[in-house]
Amino acid sequence: MLDAQSALIYAMVVTSAADSEIRESELNLIGHVVEYLPAFKSFDKTRMPRIAGDCLSLLDQEDGIDAAIGLIKAALPHKLRETAYALACEVAAADRKVDQSELRLLEMMRHEFGVDRLTAAAIEKGVGAKYAVE
Repeated sequence: MLDAQSALIYAMVVTSAADSEIRESELNLIGHVVEYLPAFKSFDKTRMPRIAGDCLSLLDQEDGIDAAIGLIKAALPHKLRETAYALACEVAAADRKVDQSELRLLEMMRHEFGVDRLTAAAIEKGVGAKYAVE
């Protein structure tokens, strides 16, 4: 079982790995989020590499994405499922391009976490605005 903070990290790592390439911009964002987001206030940041490694090991297994999403959902209280979806969207947008594999993963997360379409659209619009460039 994961704790809620580990589950949020899993959500970001799974999204980063969705396109089979973990980019530096995505890793930097994950580190920034863990450092500053209130949900991680009491989190022992030295645990981060082990949690990310465990997640990546899980993803290497057959049906690893489904297993990771199931673990994330089970570990998160309902009020943090939208947070997990928002963080996943941020990681997907970190490199300013969202490919089909990331879109499919976000759709799976939205469905599994019970994020309704209107809320998901608002989160996606906010993240898009945050990462927009001229």
